[in-house]
Amino acid sequence: MDENIIVVGGDGFCGWATTLRFLDRGYNVAIIDNLSRRSIDKALGTSSLTEIADIATRVKVANKKFKGSLKFFDLDVALNYDHLKQVISEFRPKSIIHFGEQRAAPYSMLGDQERRYTVDNNITGSHNICSAIVEVDKNIHLVHLGTMGVYGYNKDYGKIPEGYLDINIRATQKDSQILYPANPGSVYHMTKCLDQLIFSFYNKNWNLKVTDLHQGIVWGVTTPETKVAVELQNRFDYDGLYGTVLNRFISQAMNKYPLTVYGTGGQTRAFIHISDSAECVLLAVQNPPEAGEKVRIFNQISETRNVKELAEIVKEMFDCEIKNVENPR
Repeated sequence: MDENIIVVGGDGFCGWATTLRFLDRGYNVAIIDNLSRRSIDKALGTSSLTEIADIATRVKVANKKFKGSLKFFDLDVALNYDHLKQVISEFRPKSIIHFGEQRAAPYSMLGDQERRYTVDNNITGSHNICSAIVEVDKNIHLVHLGTMGVYGYNKDYGKIPEGYLDINIRATQKDSQILYPANPGSVYHMTKCLDQLIFSFYNKNWNLKVTDLHQGIVWGVTTPETKVAVELQNRFDYDGLYGTVLNRFISQAMNKYPLTVYGTGGQTRAFIHISDSAECVLLAVQNPPEAGEKVRIFNQISETRNVKELAEIVKEMFDCEIKNVENPR
């Protein structure tokens, strides 16, 4: 297949699995990444439970194992706009997949430095990508990985729609659609809400083709592609900042430690497996919006579970105990 794709943030958890999925399908992929996730690990003194190969090894092995070709550009899209524009201009992608954002809500709330980094990196990066597409080729399709967290947890508007809320304007008695009222719960989620405004603005003014995937919590480690070689394996984060609740439960169970459920465990969240996530992004790329179509928003989830249900599943699989502790919030 002679089709070029850029994956911004392709060295990260979701980005790497998606990159391999496209390579397996024969796409030519260019990863743009500043390797910040690896730097954050070093700064925090944490690491993935699985061993992650360096980016040069990843690229070398992937090029040997899959039909497509892979290039890597060490580039910060928030800081190096001219270089970003040059790569897009020379590589000529049909689509750009945007994972290149600081993705941990707890990390974004740690302190002043983390709050500002999350905003500077996420918002400026998203805007730079949109601006570069306008300058290079407005036909490029931008696929962005958003989050279900932009909706918040307010039930006043009823069942969560896919991005847009149907309303009736009392003053004019006209029916309309608006972006679902944003209700972020962290600085990270706030940046995802602001992303929506950036995409809407560029779509309105330059007809930018954008698909925004509001994704649930991603679980799992392996995909058919990461199993091909040990050098291609993905991250398993289990720390308190980047590790998901399911990863934490599994780590506790393997160490014969009671599963710690805060409060009643009634917090319900949306989930999707990492392999399904990569497949959804592939489908979005293969089915771009029509010219002039407004920003497409899809809710990318497989199921919903509450924390108590997750704990019971892990308890049954690993024969361990559950310990309810007081909710610190």
